[in-house]
Amino acid sequence: MNNTEIIKELPKLDLHCHLSGSIRPETILEIVKKEGIPHYTDDLNEFKGHVQAHEECTSLKEYLERFQLTLSVMQKKEHLTRIAYELIEDLSKQNVYYIEIRFAPFFHLNEGLSFDEAVEAVLKGMEDGKRDFGVISNLILILMRHHSPEKSLEVVRQGRKFLGKGVVAIDLAGNEQDYPPELHKEAFQLAKEYGFHRTVHAGETGLPENILTSVNELHAERIGHGVHAYMNDEVYRFVKENRIPLELCVTSNIQTKAIDSYEEHPIKRYLEDGIIVTANTDNMTVSNTDLIEEYEKLVTKIDFSLDDLRRVILNGVEVSFASVEDKKYLRKLFNEKFNTLLK
Repeated sequence: MNNTEIIKELPKLDLHCHLSGSIRPETILEIVKKEGIPHYTDDLNEFKGHVQAHEECTSLKEYLERFQLTLSVMQKKEHLTRIAYELIEDLSKQNVYYIEIRFAPFFHLNEGLSFDEAVEAVLKGMEDGKRDFGVISNLILILMRHHSPEKSLEVVRQGRKFLGKGVVAIDLAGNEQDYPPELHKEAFQLAKEYGFHRTVHAGETGLPENILTSVNELHAERIGHGVHAYMNDEVYRFVKENRIPLELCVTSNIQTKAIDSYEEHPIKRYLEDGIIVTANTDNMTVSNTDLIEEYEKLVTKIDFSLDDLRRVILNGVEVSFASVEDKKYLRKLFNEKFNTLLK
């Protein structure tokens, strides 16, 4: 069995995957046609060019433009449930056994859905997917940086009722340049008191000091991306010494120009230096990737060994927000499969 075949068979997990960036292009096109939403073309191949980014993408702004249609098809319960279910189905075909899906509830209330209805619709798709495909999933609720601190508090308060029912954590995402993490300190403090896990997008766009703030003031247990930790010696030491897990998304980092090339991506350096790194997709559709492709790029472009992949995958199990029981199950399952594939 060659490396490509082994990578396909490896057990996988994804800790950083946005629902709105991981919708099948076919589904987006079908829904916009059904709902009468203006769109570019009815030709699927041409349509994909408007919802998927490529390595030639010139900036984060261009990358984010690919999301223009996705939120418009996520305003009804049946569509949210379908999208979540299809994502689980797609993951099952990649030998993914666990995923943490993140979405921002307030982005899905434009056509009359309530907060609870939006969350429940996504959870239903995830539950149905587990029933049919065996993939364990948990939901992370996103707070948006550009929203008011009061709105962030509302996400935490309204989301509390779903703790233990599929929701495990909150996240902070959005414009890192103009909205520092400390603006949402109160919401994260309340989330900690309620029992939410916490992760924060930080150090993605050249502001490594946001990593320190996210951990020290927002009680972040993991950092979304954190790719620029190496730019500040103090931050780098802090991440390493305090064993702060990083949710790295290599293809996304290249497309948004956070990093110029695969060869310059620091994930290998971080791993070899003892930093806890995980490998994730960020947005499967927008980045036009999946975990098989991410792992292949780590091997072919960043000189990962299969044992490096094993370390990164098992890191993901240990730092996931899965329950104690699910972690025990995943740990045993993954080690058994690694022993068979990598002996």
